[in-house]
Amino acid sequence: MQIFLVVLLVVAVVYFIMVYNGLVNLKNNVEKAWANIDVLLKQRHDELPKLVDTCKQYMQHEQATLQQVIQARSRVQAASEQHDVVALGAAESALRTGLGALFAVAESYPELKANEQFLHLQARISGLENAIADRREFYNESVNLHNVRIAQFPDLLVARALGFNREAMLRFARSELKDVDIAARFRQ
Repeated sequence: MQIFLVVLLVVAVVYFIMVYNGLVNLKNNVEKAWANIDVLLKQRHDELPKLVDTCKQYMQHEQATLQQVIQARSRVQAASEQHDVVALGAAESALRTGLGALFAVAESYPELKANEQFLHLQARISGLENAIADRREFYNESVNLHNVRIAQFPDLLVARALGFNREAMLRFARSELKDVDIAARFRQ
């Protein structure tokens, strides 16, 4: 009987250790995914002033569009520094809208569109936007795996006992989720 209890205790301890290590791995993946987003946001944060400065040379009377991009950039940076997933989603939406407007306004300036620096920055920011989208997807997948694991029985017993909490997914405004009317954009 004592051997059975010792074996049962050893199995329970080994199981506890395995669950704990799995939960730690998932938690660290969520943190790594957030850090990867931070890296790209920092790169974009560094590139946007260059783009705005280049555009300012050509678009003196388009201050509202430029100001929208600058303000949205600041909100993204603040939300990222505070690890505020909800605020980051809203700020990202505003920034993407502002960049879309900026690139649309740039169509009216042939000399700007022909500017090599503008073209390079536009391509760089478009590439960063795609990379950020990929990292957001990876972050949400990491959060989902973490949240599912801490909710599954019997792992939830270990997760609750050790204080593992749900993580928030990155979410975006409803306007970001609806289809883009391409025809309307061409009529502008």
